[in-house]
Amino acid sequence: MLKIRRTIITGGLLLAGFAFSGAALALDAPKERPVLTISGKIAATNAGNTAIFDMKMIEALPQHSFTTSTPWFDKPVKFTGPLLSDVMAAVKASGTVLGALAINDYRIEIPLSDTAKHEVIMARLINDQPIRVRDKGPLFIIYPFDRSIELRSSTYYERSIWQLKALEVQ
Repeated sequence: MLKIRRTIITGGLLLAGFAFSGAALALDAPKERPVLTISGKIAATNAGNTAIFDMKMIEALPQHSFTTSTPWFDKPVKFTGPLLSDVMAAVKASGTVLGALAINDYRIEIPLSDTAKHEVIMARLINDQPIRVRDKGPLFIIYPFDRSIELRSSTYYERSIWQLKALEVQ
């Protein structure tokens, strides 16, 4: 009987150890070409103090879509990708502002509160097609402009950064 208890206790401790070590693991490393680097106040990393994502990692996050009018296209466009709030949850962000940087070095600050309040998407598809770099891709932070008159302003248009390459959580 004592031997059975020891086995059960030892097995339970091993399982608890595996569960704990899984929770403590960082993000998986990208296996393909990186498309996004996130730094700053984040707890989940995979390259030093940063989190680097390839497109497969972004595709693995829950995907959302909406169709909206924008100043950059002549008709409403369907955008698909993870919610920016899900991306921030994946890296365990703890800041209040996102510094966003595009391939052409355009920079903008986005209040982290926008990510949940407005269901902002980090789009990887436009009209169900991957976004090419020359067409504002591969990643495009986009607000659902048609959902609220408040969003149809230069403030939110400026926060919709295309050719996104990096985010810094401040």
